[in-house]
This record gives sequence, structure tokens and C-alpha cells, in this order.
Amino acid sequence: MASSMMALVKPGPGPGFRLAEVPIPSIGRTDVLIHVEKAGLCGTDYHIYSWDAWAQHRIKPPIVVGHEFMGTVAAIGDAVRSVRVGERVSAEGHIADLTCLLCRTGNAHICERVKIIGVDRDGAFAEYISIPEYNVWRLDPAIPDEYAAIFDPLGNAVHTVMAAGVSVKSVAITGVGSIGLMAIPVARAAGASFVYAIDVNPAKLELAQRLGADATFLSSRSDLVDEIKRRTRGDGVDVLLEMSGSGAAIDLGLQLVRNGGTAALLGIPSDTVNLNLAERIIFKGLTVLGINGRRMFETWYQTEALVKSGRVDLKSIITHVLPYQEFDRAFELMRKGEAAKIVLDFKGASSKS
Repeated sequence: MASSMMALVKPGPGPGFRLAEVPIPSIGRTDVLIHVEKAGLCGTDYHIYSWDAWAQHRIKPPIVVGHEFMGTVAAIGDAVRSVRVGERVSAEGHIADLTCLLCRTGNAHICERVKIIGVDRDGAFAEYISIPEYNVWRLDPAIPDEYAAIFDPLGNAVHTVMAAGVSVKSVAITGVGSIGLMAIPVARAAGASFVYAIDVNPAKLELAQRLGADATFLSSRSDLVDEIKRRTRGDGVDVLLEMSGSGAAIDLGLQLVRNGGTAALLGIPSDTVNLNLAERIIFKGLTVLGINGRRMFETWYQTEALVKSGRVDLKSIITHVLPYQEFDRAFELMRKGEAAKIVLDFKGASSKS
């Protein structure tokens, strides 16, 4: 095996990434070296690429970016027992310490000392990545490569929906980027009675309707709160799934939830959000859930089951598969809102554009 590889690197403070030759990561006794084949672009990657306020406070360059991926096991440490060289795998990108209170009480996804690949340690936008054996997820042969590459964000959608308890409830989704779009069929599969999708992008709303939303709305509509209340007996929706991270969308979404309802917040704001907590949350008696990552590994089993059963089809959500060398084009498509989900191909040429 060669000693170096190509990777997308955040070399220092400022916008953009650089394609660079870096050393292939080493592995310890309980680590697995994975040859990356497909990798998904995420909103978090765009935060880092554009170098917004969140990224400036969180990211410490230089670092190899990327956290959604699938590939083939290239090498294993001598203490690894659960996977073999040549197997197709993905991986949970939150590297927990497995010793803190949260890890020991079934909440490793919010470990106090978690390290996230592509954020806190070198990530998956590279030819190879090293991952602890504990984090590796063996892929079912029935799962296509492009789907397997985005189990991480699909898992975010599954975790958000399941945590909010949407069965036989009305749901508003603010922000139908890729994860918001994924949440629509997931909510349907989980038994939501009505799903309303809200966004600034008409093309995304059209896709949301094709994926099963009962109604879609531009967030700029002046009578939106009144319209949602009209459709919900004057009360508002039972559940908000906030996927955008926009302060304005969070404020709007909280207005849409009925008193005593639930708001599950997944989107990451680029900066501080100002809210009237008394009016939006306290006086309404809302239950507010902060959603981070996926439950390890309950969400992964749920995600696999939903995809294998055909209840969640990602074909229309994956709008572009591009060679990894075209990463600048990919982020420009994201910036313009012209893509839903983009997958970078680390094996061969583009198959969909």
C-alpha cells in the first residue's frame, strides 16, 4: 500500500478547501482502515467550507474534512474481530470515549468528550480513513453504495423523527434541505397523520411534495401561521422538526406548534439566535429536544430497516454524484440551492449530474 493519499483539507482559516496529498492514516490494534468509495456532502461541511461564525469557533485547521461515507475495509488492527478486510462498511462519525457518564448510560451519541470525524479529527473526504472498530457499521448487500454513503444524515432524520414521537400527529418541517427531505418519508413511515414542509426554495418544496408532504409553503408567506392553524383546528401542529438552523425559521416553527407540543431542533445555526423564550416556549409549555447525531446504534438499525423495507427511498433526494475533484462545483450547487443531496465519488467518474 502507498504511504500517501489525496484528501480534501481545510488548510487554515478562511473559505474553501484544498485538494492535497497527505499521509494515509495509521491504525491501532482496535482500528479499521477503510478505503473510501462514496462520501456525502452535508450542511456542516458547507459551514466549514464557507468558514462561517460556527466554523470559526469550532474548527481547528489543518484538518481533513467530511463525515458521511461508505467504503471497503482495507486493513484491520490485530485486535479487531467484528469486520474483515474486503467488507463493505460505513461508520458512525461520533467517536465517543465510552467511559463518561453519558456513554455508560446509553447516550454515547452525546458523549462529553466526543470527537467527530471531519470536525474534531481527520475525516472521510479522502481515499482512506481510520475508524475505531466500535464505530464501524457493516453494510447489508441490499443497500446501494450511494445510499450507504448517506446513512449518517438519514440517521439524523430518523433520530429526530423518532425522538419527537410523531405517530398519529401533525408535523411541520422547517427547512427541506437533504435531511428535511429525508424526514418526510421517515415521518410517514413512523405514522405521522399530516406533514407540512416549509422552505425558501420552491424547487425543494416541489420535491418535498413528491416525497409525501401533504402541503408545502414558502416561509415568506405572510399568513402562514394562520393557515397552519386553520388546517389544525385552530391549535397548531403537534410536532415541529426544525432542520434549517435559520433563526427566522426556528422562530416561525415555534409559532406553528400548538401549546403543549414538541419541537425537535436539529439544524445548526451559523451564529447566535435571538428568541422570545417566554412567548415561543415557556408560556406554550413546549417540550424542546436538542437532536445531535444518531443514537448509537439504535438509530442505525432503524435506518437500515427503513431503507431495506422500501419505506424510505433516497433515489430522488440524491440529485448529484460527482467526482471528488469537483468539490468546488458541488459546494456552489449547494450555495445556489440547486442540489438536494450530493455524493462525492472517490472511486470513479460521475454517474449522475
